[in-house]
Amino acid sequence: MKFSILVLSSPGASQSGDSALAFARAVVEAGHELYRVFFYHEGVQHGDSLAVPAQDELDRQSAWAALSEQHGADLVLCIASAVRRGVLDGGEAERHERSAVSAHPAFELSGLGQLVDAHINSDRLVTFGR
Repeated sequence: MKFSILVLSSPGASQSGDSALAFARAVVEAGHELYRVFFYHEGVQHGDSLAVPAQDELDRQSAWAALSEQHGADLVLCIASAVRRGVLDGGEAERHERSAVSAHPAFELSGLGQLVDAHINSDRLVTFGR
């Protein structure tokens, strides 16, 4: 079965992001395919490389990046949500004349079409957060 995940909450706001990561790991461990993880609204903060977790907390960006690298799942930040929250890749930093790139390199910024594509090309789209 092919799964995609939609993450709506920021890492610090609720447990939903960690639940999404645990679910994603369970999907691949059970032999299913993880097609895409789409981060929307506050969820884009999962891809903010400038956020530094406390020493006793999970490094979420690295955990998502490792999962993507090992299993080939796309990690997509909604471009409108990301830019609004200051999560920029190189192209958006240049376009908006900002000096810093803050998106973790494992995440790509793209539009809602990627969410629609995930819904169409997956057997299940599972949402975490609100």
